[in-house]
Amino acid sequence: MGKIETPDGATRGILNVSRRSLLKGAGGLALGIFFAPLLRGMEALAAGRPLEPNAFVRIDLDGTVTVLAKHLEMGQGSYTGLATLLAEELDADWNQVRVEGAPADAKRYNNLAFGPMQGTGGSTAMANSWEQMRNAGATAKAMLVAAAAQRWGVPASEISVSQGVVSHAGSGRSAGFGELVEAAAQLPVPEQVQLKDPKDFKLIGKRDLRRKDSLDKTDGSAVFTQDFKLPGMLVAMVAYPPRFGGVPRKVDSSKAKAVRDVVEVVEFRDLPHGRSGVAVLAKNTWAARQGRDALVIEWDETQAFTLGSEEIFAQYRESAGQPGLPAASKGDADAALAQAAKTVEAEYEFPYLAHAAMEPMNCLVKLSDERCEIWNGEQFQTVDQAIISGYLGMTPEQVSLTQLYAGGSFGRRAGSVSDYLLEAVAIAKAARDKGVDAPVKMVWTREDDTRGGYFRPLYLHRVRIGLDQGGKLQAWHNRIVGQSIIAGTSMESFLVKDGIDHTSVEGLSNLAYTVPNLQVELSTPTNIKVPVLWWRSVGHTHTGYVAETMIDEAAVAAGQDPYAFRHALLDSQPRHRGVLELAAKQAGWDKPLAAGAEGEKRGRGIAVHESFGSFVAQVAEVTVKADGSYRLDRVVCAVDCGIAINPDVIRAQMEGGIGFALAAARHSAITLKEGRIEQSNFHDFQVLRMNEMPRVEVHIVPSAESPTGVGEPGVPPLAPALANALFAATGVRLRKLPFPAQIKA
Repeated sequence: MGKIETPDGATRGILNVSRRSLLKGAGGLALGIFFAPLLRGMEALAAGRPLEPNAFVRIDLDGTVTVLAKHLEMGQGSYTGLATLLAEELDADWNQVRVEGAPADAKRYNNLAFGPMQGTGGSTAMANSWEQMRNAGATAKAMLVAAAAQRWGVPASEISVSQGVVSHAGSGRSAGFGELVEAAAQLPVPEQVQLKDPKDFKLIGKRDLRRKDSLDKTDGSAVFTQDFKLPGMLVAMVAYPPRFGGVPRKVDSSKAKAVRDVVEVVEFRDLPHGRSGVAVLAKNTWAARQGRDALVIEWDETQAFTLGSEEIFAQYRESAGQPGLPAASKGDADAALAQAAKTVEAEYEFPYLAHAAMEPMNCLVKLSDERCEIWNGEQFQTVDQAIISGYLGMTPEQVSLTQLYAGGSFGRRAGSVSDYLLEAVAIAKAARDKGVDAPVKMVWTREDDTRGGYFRPLYLHRVRIGLDQGGKLQAWHNRIVGQSIIAGTSMESFLVKDGIDHTSVEGLSNLAYTVPNLQVELSTPTNIKVPVLWWRSVGHTHTGYVAETMIDEAAVAAGQDPYAFRHALLDSQPRHRGVLELAAKQAGWDKPLAAGAEGEKRGRGIAVHESFGSFVAQVAEVTVKADGSYRLDRVVCAVDCGIAINPDVIRAQMEGGIGFALAAARHSAITLKEGRIEQSNFHDFQVLRMNEMPRVEVHIVPSAESPTGVGEPGVPPLAPALANALFAATGVRLRKLPFPAQIKA
């Protein structure tokens, strides 16, 4: 795919390319991950062909600065953040900066937080790129300055750079980046460069910096997988078994093949992730859907999963009655509870949750004997290459992945088993086996996406806490029961230790509050065959809720203010305290809420949680009507994510996380009945409606710490803050999500 051009010939947005070529000389100045000189690709550039450079920055002869983004842009602002880091040190003109999705190449584009692996996730994009991208920009700048100094015969120390122009004040000379590219490309790459002092930042930390993806997404020129087409491409839609584990026993495809523009019907089964299906390939999406609906399939469900949600919860309650594997152990929680002056006990239920990204899963595959080419919103390059190449009997290098925009993910596109990509490849392979050799785009409907599995796991918590006579927290005992996201995947070796899936216990196993006796246990059932995956903020979605509502109950039991109670227990956690203090101050915690209308009750709740290295506190204000219905009026959010690279993006991510979490608190749940998913679309898997979104205020803590993530940390505090506010208004504790529509005092 080449440049996206506007009617006036200008280029903007991302450039997604599919061949490896490196830039030098007549092409431009390019710097790799190790800042080694790049010597190939002159012929490709001269011919104007698309390039897939293994570099972080390219400066073309026209002065355009192209940033190679190793992280997927799925709405979270990573392209803008990465470009900001590099452009800051380069002193580029922001209007001349554009972004390309980097190729799949873990040696050059690995996520430094993940080790030798390329991928986007865990809110790590900015954190692992902070110095890497700045060094790339500073190195490019140093080479441009050296070229100017050589050309003008002046010391490099006398040259300045600002907004894409290199200048020498003493002689009055200046040159744009493009004028110096050829000369700079001939120079040695400096081994070390000096990075800016934060006080000199011109882009980092500044508001109103236009996002690099906004214009394309506004005018419709942004290219998502659904937009991308190849000559002769066929569209595939799949009929899946109604229960997980089912396989087709008998398929009558005669009516499907009679549909106009349907080309072929193929089956896939026995894939590494265990899924089976029947795919209809057609010349367009509508024909593929009509053909799929015309299939007559008899399913073999002898190995299918048949339990419903209530049966799963019943099994989990039995497990919670027995000790689990220790995930955290300090002191003697059982003995302390036996001696406690006051105890609080609670059981929590959390349902399965779908990711419900705006763009349902899809993937385009072009398969040949020697190569597999894939275009999609690519999030886990190294994992996908390994799994797909293993299935095809190829090397990972034979699987190319072109990164397009993704219309959301929330964890769904970072599949640990590459499910939907693998299915698209299997369909293309089955089609070739039947003599249909064409690129294949697999497309899911919203119903496919909702029922497709890989949900946030269903969890049950059983908790006991104990306080002494003075109301001081003495003991915390927490049993967690739920499926492992990691067990059985390629990540098990480093994310599961002593049988504990870290993603199931994070947020509780490292509880921030000072408690002398802590016991956290995990039971992981192995007979539940519902496919599960991380969901925005992963384990913190349930552990944060339990921690912050139980702390609220402890405060009430101790007869103390919930804010003051938390503050005292965070005496060794200055960054937790910092956001807690800021949120409370900005919300006016020390002042009573304004009274509601007649018959209404109002309440205020607070929560604080750390996830992915960032600290977030939120205060929620609610109004409960006489009939028990309620509205969330206002959320005050304080966030400490280190140095704020793009304040507007941070605010947007906090606001988006609050809305995302509010949907799960109020509405969203995936439920099973006799093994079948009961929900299908947004009418019964409800996400947040515009009229339900509260007024949100976001306050960013000034910080000199290295930046951390913002894509996920805004999610965990919202539901407990809301639950605590509803308790303040009604006296009702909410321990099962989603909340009921009416909560009466």
